[in-house]
Amino acid sequence: MEYKDYYKILGVDRDISQAELKKSYRKLARKYHPDVSKEKNAEERFKEVNEAYEVLGNEESREQYDNLGANWKNGQSFNPPPGWEGGFDFNQFGQGGQGSAAGGAGFSDFFESMFGGGAGQPGGQHHGFNQRQAKPPAEVMHSYVDLEDVYSGNNKRIKLPNGSSIEVKIPKGIEDGKKIRLSGKGSTGGDIHLQIKLRKHPLFKLEGKDVYIDLPIAPWEAAIGTSATIQTLGGQLKLKIPENSASGNKMRLKGRGLPGTVNGDQFVVLQIVTPPIKTDEDRVFYEEMQKKFDWEPR
Repeated sequence: MEYKDYYKILGVDRDISQAELKKSYRKLARKYHPDVSKEKNAEERFKEVNEAYEVLGNEESREQYDNLGANWKNGQSFNPPPGWEGGFDFNQFGQGGQGSAAGGAGFSDFFESMFGGGAGQPGGQHHGFNQRQAKPPAEVMHSYVDLEDVYSGNNKRIKLPNGSSIEVKIPKGIEDGKKIRLSGKGSTGGDIHLQIKLRKHPLFKLEGKDVYIDLPIAPWEAAIGTSATIQTLGGQLKLKIPENSASGNKMRLKGRGLPGTVNGDQFVVLQIVTPPIKTDEDRVFYEEMQKKFDWEPR
């Protein structure tokens, strides 16, 4: 089997403090979390990072790992040293990282042999990782959020099945229907998969990461041009409307849509609105316009 250099996987030096190690782990876990990551190898890297922190995140299992020596190379063929008993019981110290929160599925042969009790145990009996109690099934909850929450990455208070509540960070740009895993927060101790549902917005329409907003303008504004205050997810801004604009024209505000690897855009859709006739003078005015322009729109 291949030796796993857990320090290299986490991108840290072997003498790093536990506090700095935790910071590095959290950064990588956010980067490669399958629910939000756009990286092609996100799921595989997420498992590697979790496995590495499962061992290094606990001082005692880290010490056992360090006792293997610092001269092994990542990927090098490896066999447990003579007398190695393995079977480190993570349960007695609590979970080092979030690898166990993911159920432990997919951890490497190296992990199982060195820390799961696979090496040197008669009949392959595991006294550590593989003998944990079966994890309760995950529960699915829905959380309705506003576009502004997804744009800014706001915190949202979520009421849990047991009656308590927690603050959940809404990842910037998360798509409708995506899930956020809340480890161990279920009513029976399992995970909660918090499925994001976007509320219908009174102003914006969403297409992928692009947002659309209609802008009503008067006929004379369309004809001679004007400037208008536009609402965006990030606040208001001034937009110049060019002369001879037509109803249905789209004006693009680059990068003003939802955040992502590539940010979405905002499109302002012009809608020409004519004033209603309320008096005889209004009607006469329109008739004079008709004669003056002598123009066939169709």
